[in-house]
Amino acid sequence: MELDLIVEQFQKKDTAAFEKLYNMYSKNICGVINTIVQNTDVAEEICQDVFMKAWKNSESYNVSRGRFFTWILNIARNAAIDEIRSKSHKNRKKNLSADYFVGILESREDNESGREDTIGLKKLLLNLKEKCVEIIELLYFKGFTQKEVSKELNIPLGTVKTRNRSCISQIRNNLAL
Repeated sequence: MELDLIVEQFQKKDTAAFEKLYNMYSKNICGVINTIVQNTDVAEEICQDVFMKAWKNSESYNVSRGRFFTWILNIARNAAIDEIRSKSHKNRKKNLSADYFVGILESREDNESGREDTIGLKKLLLNLKEKCVEIIELLYFKGFTQKEVSKELNIPLGTVKTRNRSCISQIRNNLAL
């Protein structure tokens, strides 16, 4: 019952009610957003935007259509999906270089690299052709779509798809080693 009162005050633009709801739900909302965008800083920024959007559109919340948390969660989910579809998100992912990740692997000393994740990554990259490394880097490290890889490398889309499947098969074979 108390929550209904807080939500009602929130809809009347009571800042104290806003603070209470933010304190109650922000960690959960940020967590859901972070699960989608995979970036804590971006998730926190989107979370703040979500609460501001809810504040501005509070009159659109209807208690008879569901809980407040569900309503704000849907706003958050949609905002996170919008973010991962945005050009700025794709460009941020493109700025990651496979060299960065390979450098992490190479900088570890052999005796220290007993960690399974490091050994596993080295094993996966064994004997990959340069074409595979290029495709994998663009698709999986830089977040390009197959169509974008086709344009970037100036090769047909079908070739990108075939090489990707071939490279993944090669990586699977490396897993069996």
